[in-house]
Amino acid sequence: MADVNRGRRPLSPHLQVYNQSYTGTLSILHRVTGVALTLGAVLVIWWLVAAATGPAYFAFVDGLLTSLLGELILIGSALALSYHFANGIRHLVWDMGYGFELETVKKSGTAVIGFAVVLTLLIVVLA
Repeated sequence: MADVNRGRRPLSPHLQVYNQSYTGTLSILHRVTGVALTLGAVLVIWWLVAAATGPAYFAFVDGLLTSLLGELILIGSALALSYHFANGIRHLVWDMGYGFELETVKKSGTAVIGFAVVLTLLIVVLA
């Protein structure tokens, strides 16, 4: 027999039902930065192919990557790399069985974000 109230209820959990947790957000950000790193690698490969192609094409690609938009993309790539690196270390610690207490998880997540920002600033300043 069909449920009479089914038409008024969502079929699966919905964004209005659940609040996104801090750790869930950091997990999604880890996946997003992984994809961003792949796109950044494509830019590096494009730059290397341009260097092998010839001076005119290399000047074009290098001009794009050193423009304001290119610099912002490279800074974003550095931030993605820094975050993904720091969060990867956090996951290695978890794989060893440490750091699963709720308070420790929140502190390590905040540390990952802080480390990523500081490392990105160092990369930008020293590069």
